[in-house]
Amino acid sequence: MERFGASFLIAGIVTFFLGFFLQGVLPVLTLRKMHVTTTAELTRTVTPEFTQLASDYPEEFQRAFGEPTSDNFARALETGKAIYIAEACWHCHSQFVRPVSKEDLRFGPVSTPEEYQNAMNLPHLFGTRRVGPDLIRQAGVHSNDWHMAHLYDPRSVAPYSVMPSYPWFFDADRKPTERGLALVAYLQWLGSWTEKGPQTIYDVRQAALIPVSASAAPASAAAAPAAEKGWGDDAIETP
Repeated sequence: MERFGASFLIAGIVTFFLGFFLQGVLPVLTLRKMHVTTTAELTRTVTPEFTQLASDYPEEFQRAFGEPTSDNFARALETGKAIYIAEACWHCHSQFVRPVSKEDLRFGPVSTPEEYQNAMNLPHLFGTRRVGPDLIRQAGVHSNDWHMAHLYDPRSVAPYSVMPSYPWFFDADRKPTERGLALVAYLQWLGSWTEKGPQTIYDVRQAALIPVSASAAPASAAAAPAAEKGWGDDAIETP
């Protein structure tokens, strides 16, 4: 019996160190020389959505970030990602389109390894479940106004949404604070690196005869996010 106990102990120790090497040491040795794109490199080109955010909310944006420059864009993205993590958005929203169950028809092109090799995607926010839609291709799918309305009152634009509201991203006049602007900037950045851009999502849906909600198309900046303005009462959140 003692011999069997010793064998199991030795096997357990060997298995532990083997797993530690394969899953801990080996990836570091393999990837340590791989270039990881920095935030500064990512934000050299300011996305149209961030520039539009400055136009949609000029006073609020000016106070929070000043002008839509590359440096301010980088600061907004870093702040937005920190808020996304702190608010546990990743619990209900994944950031990884898998090559199964026709997920590319719902969320856009299947995710590829290279698009996660940047500072903004480390650590990875693949998520643990998918209560809400995957967000890795979110850039340009909805307008900035839609996102603001969705944060303040999710059911105003998605009647069957189970997402909680986040009124603390807005001031007493229902204008977005710096945190609200940063979170929307981050959400609108997700997927902006895709080769064909967000339009691919609409193309594949139409090809598959899947109706696309009118709310998915970017709305004009004139549709200011205020409860008294309706906030897209007829809109339904697309998957």
